[in-house]
Amino acid sequence: MDYGHSEQPAGTVTLPTAIKILVAGGFGAGKTTLVGAVSETRPLRTEEVLTESGVGIDDLAGVETKRTTTVAMDFGRITISDDLVLYLFGTPGQDRFWFVWDELALGAIGAVVLADTRRLADCFPSIDYFEERGTPFLVAVNCFDGARQYRLDEVQTALNLDPEVPVLLCDARQRDSAKEVLITLVEHAMKLREARRNAQ
Repeated sequence: MDYGHSEQPAGTVTLPTAIKILVAGGFGAGKTTLVGAVSETRPLRTEEVLTESGVGIDDLAGVETKRTTTVAMDFGRITISDDLVLYLFGTPGQDRFWFVWDELALGAIGAVVLADTRRLADCFPSIDYFEERGTPFLVAVNCFDGARQYRLDEVQTALNLDPEVPVLLCDARQRDSAKEVLITLVEHAMKLREARRNAQ
């Protein structure tokens, strides 16, 4: 090798690796908040105001102050390093918008399932979705003000998660907390990918 010359042709630019991540969870779990808190660009949001039409359809128990809902997706971007960029796609939380999920999930390396301990059962549809498709995921327990705090092992048991699924606390409003969740997911997904490759 000639150490006096670059191996890349002059004028070429190395683009960072782009990784797609889903942010999922139940209605009102904090998906839009997390994407907005961590995105380095103004996030794309498809929120609509809750109306009388949703009465009897949208369960507001525990999230009575919620006034809007995501009807398609949230989108944001965060640069982790010079060679790694994450693209975040927040999924809609209500069943009637789940037809969007298959399109959003294409090409995703993994997912964050946001959990609200006031409505923990709302996580099950997201968990089932990713388990059925073999998509790596973790559960991030969003620390809502006034909500009962559970130990992480209690959450793991309550959600009947496999032991290797990471469960961690987060505050979806805080950029550093959300960033830590995303880094943990990427590391988890890469570890699973390597394990699957070695098993072949």
